[in-house]
Amino acid sequence: MSNTSKAPEFLVVIPARLGSTRLPRKPLADLGGKPMVIRVAERAKLSNAQSVVVATDSPEIQAACDEHRIECLLTSPDHPTGTDRIAEVSQLLQLPPNAIVVNVQGDEPLIPPELINQVAQTLADNSSCAISTVATPITNPAEITNPNVVKVVLNRNNEALYFSRAAIPFVRDQNMKVKTAHLRHLGIYAYRADFLQAYTRLESAPPEQAEALEQLRALWNGYRIAVHIAPKAPPAGVDTPEDLERVRLILSKS
Repeated sequence: MSNTSKAPEFLVVIPARLGSTRLPRKPLADLGGKPMVIRVAERAKLSNAQSVVVATDSPEIQAACDEHRIECLLTSPDHPTGTDRIAEVSQLLQLPPNAIVVNVQGDEPLIPPELINQVAQTLADNSSCAISTVATPITNPAEITNPNVVKVVLNRNNEALYFSRAAIPFVRDQNMKVKTAHLRHLGIYAYRADFLQAYTRLESAPPEQAEALEQLRALWNGYRIAVHIAPKAPPAGVDTPEDLERVRLILSKS
């Protein structure tokens, strides 16, 4: 990847829905006096994005965005994935086919703005890829076998070969002299707008159903995914009440 390439234009879309099994009403959870989705949007606004849009099916989330002057679009309640919701946004905004859209998860209130910039830059620098995402080296061996930690294996051009909850690559000979590097996949993506429209028409893929990883639908259908390797993992997002307390503590000290 060239470091001299021009910074791309892109927009950030933050899909947010109220239904969450582990942490009900998560996007509206209070973080230092502001709903979590607002904290995420404010972090995204610190990136180089031309605009930041929350995409939701909830009038309550829309009202919170209006109150904090965050752009918000009300989308269908029937979307099976966040990617489908973002695809509707790209249609509503009538984005040109090559527009770059960054998907920032609505539960990442501490996401580094530089990471948002980097995933957009990676897609801009890889014209043959429809998607870009981020991985980081795994330093804790327990994460390699943890199914909640998604691993990715790359080819020599730093494009994804496969994503899995299993330990990939599997090290058959533990006495190998060459140390095997394992990469953890981080759930931030950049897409080209024309791919988003195509995605909604792709049928679900067998490996996607087995692993419960929607990015495998793109790989199975022949789309290429460029991967930026970040030297260290960003602060973790919010999945549980314990995570919520951890982030509240961090924000109270900042």
